[in-house]
Amino acid sequence: MKKLLAITLALVLCVGLFAGCAGDPTPTPSQAPETTGNVETPETTEAPATEAPAKLKAGFIFLHDENSTYDLNFINAAKEACQTLGVEEYLFKTGIPEDESCYDAAAELVDEGCNFVFADSFGHEPFLVQAAKEFPEVQFCHATGTQAHTNGVPNYHNAFASIYEGRYLGGVAAGLKLNQMIAEGTITEDQAKLGYIGAFPYAEVKSGYTAFFLGARSVCPSVTMDVTFTNSWYDPTLEQEGANKLIKNGCVVISEHADSMGAPNECQQQGVPFVFYNGSAADACPDTYIVASRINWAPYLVFAMQCVMDGTEIPADWTGTIATDSVCMTELNEKAAAPGTAEKLEEVKAALADGSLKVFDTATFTVGGQTLTEYMADVDDMGDFVPDTNVISDGLFHESKFRSAPYFDIDIDGITNIDA
Repeated sequence: MKKLLAITLALVLCVGLFAGCAGDPTPTPSQAPETTGNVETPETTEAPATEAPAKLKAGFIFLHDENSTYDLNFINAAKEACQTLGVEEYLFKTGIPEDESCYDAAAELVDEGCNFVFADSFGHEPFLVQAAKEFPEVQFCHATGTQAHTNGVPNYHNAFASIYEGRYLGGVAAGLKLNQMIAEGTITEDQAKLGYIGAFPYAEVKSGYTAFFLGARSVCPSVTMDVTFTNSWYDPTLEQEGANKLIKNGCVVISEHADSMGAPNECQQQGVPFVFYNGSAADACPDTYIVASRINWAPYLVFAMQCVMDGTEIPADWTGTIATDSVCMTELNEKAAAPGTAEKLEEVKAALADGSLKVFDTATFTVGGQTLTEYMADVDDMGDFVPDTNVISDGLFHESKFRSAPYFDIDIDGITNIDA
């Protein structure tokens, strides 16, 4: 296990595109959102208010380290949130696998005096729940998990954000690039094919790449998309190979849900436009990188830690949105983006923020040629993968309404899994 890193407020925050939202040259501390997200939390899972601690000490558990764009995004958010609240003591555990090592890390953080512990990877969940049961006086928060609203552990909480909105925006940018290529004669309309590298065929990944595709199709109606999977969150070689496979299969714009620079570097080498995730690739890929979406975790961390400091309840589930500054786009690379992209993204972002545009409007996609009017999703994740909740009503698939983590796991028409 890696050595525990003690980091104090005196450290200078990491500066760059990972830290702020689009266009911020330096990190801007995010304020705690006024609401607790849009998840309907059952009364049985509400945690009672607790006595406020004399002082908050925070502990953070990360799957990888700053070399992973995914984990660096969390690391920067943790630093920003602690600075915003004046939290002088916070401890980092990096390189913690999704196994008993997570429980060990959590227990060590508690032994070090942490009364707030946060973990950043889906597979950390069972081990963090184990720690929460053992240490009821400590508040445990977890990104991307699914069990908080059903397991009845009052000091365990899940959080996510509507990153599918950011993916949709990235898709709009990709679709506009396809339109430019069609207009310039580089490709024909029937060659407007996107490629997407997914880590795993999980709902989180499917929700994201479906939103990306729908965003592209909103501006480029002839688009299709191929998807391949690496079965790893972080593997530069496999991600590079995935990009190469998609390009050979005729994909002319690429995106991904994975955590290394493997795919962007391959696209830069082959001159293929690319939409990234979790941070900018403008320096490494100046000719091909267009834009990236990311979750800004600082608003949630500020909110959750403030709850601990005040002795108030942390919701079992919390979902951030564009409106809470939880979904961000990096600065657009005008060199690679199609003309008019910046203006179009602002237009679409405003529509997403005010609710006039819904990403998973069932009128915008079909499954087997049919429009869905009902879909039973496995919302109450009990480990049995049994669908339990109808998530479609009023012509909308209600993603992240019944829990914070995504449950959109539908294979829609127009997207092909080339590994199947």
